[in-house]
Amino acid sequence: MTKEKREIIFFLIFALAVLSAPFFFRESYLLNVMVFIGINTMLAVALNLLMGYAGQISLGHAAFFGMGAYASAILTAKFGFNPWPAIIVAAATAGLLAFIIGFPILKLKGHYLAMATLGFGIIMYIVFNETVDITGGPSGFSGIPNISIGSFIFDNDWRNYYLIWIFTLAVMLLSLNLSGSRIGRALRAIHDSEVAARVMGINVRILKVQIFTVSAVISALAGSLYAHTMTFIAPASFGFNFSVEMVTMVIIGGMGSIYGSFLGAAIL
Repeated sequence: MTKEKREIIFFLIFALAVLSAPFFFRESYLLNVMVFIGINTMLAVALNLLMGYAGQISLGHAAFFGMGAYASAILTAKFGFNPWPAIIVAAATAGLLAFIIGFPILKLKGHYLAMATLGFGIIMYIVFNETVDITGGPSGFSGIPNISIGSFIFDNDWRNYYLIWIFTLAVMLLSLNLSGSRIGRALRAIHDSEVAARVMGINVRILKVQIFTVSAVISALAGSLYAHTMTFIAPASFGFNFSVEMVTMVIIGGMGSIYGSFLGAAIL
């Protein structure tokens, strides 16, 4: 059996186990915990693509999580957008900002890169906290509608569980394919040695910005789903402490491991 077939079989077993879990964890509390594990798995996978594969540290990734949550919440609760296009707009906005700031930030290395991403995260936290008229400030933002498909509304633990985990499995599958592709091998080359990667003909600068953007888009997607699942958000959920938790999830689960991201999220 080839490696590709083994990976497909393992993913199918993992997906089947996840999708059948609610039949064994019938308590509302346990389902709610599993919903949070799904959201955090998406975030850990996003950060793992940047840290575990490309070797670029980020201490401000909770900012993109918050951007997705607030953008989607404001568009739906204040401007009457349907949640689905609001999620797309939120993810695209976070991706565009990541692409713009990625060029100057990713020129830095090591501690300097960590401090730059930390600064970005703190700036966004201040924005969430101080723009009271838009975000609700420290008191939070409420009245966020649930996601729906026609008349079917994701408004209970069972429905939210499958909504979150379908997206989580899709993100994991995308990341597994990416890690095994030519781009994934290029990212690992950058992780090992940027100089050697350049010698091999890899456009290191562009590839780092691209993976930073992809990571931000996935984080914003998780933020939007979090907002529409919880129907209430506050700046405290997107601060520096949570950025550190995200890094901890990646480290505990294993750098460069997609399934390890799930393990790290589940443990924390």
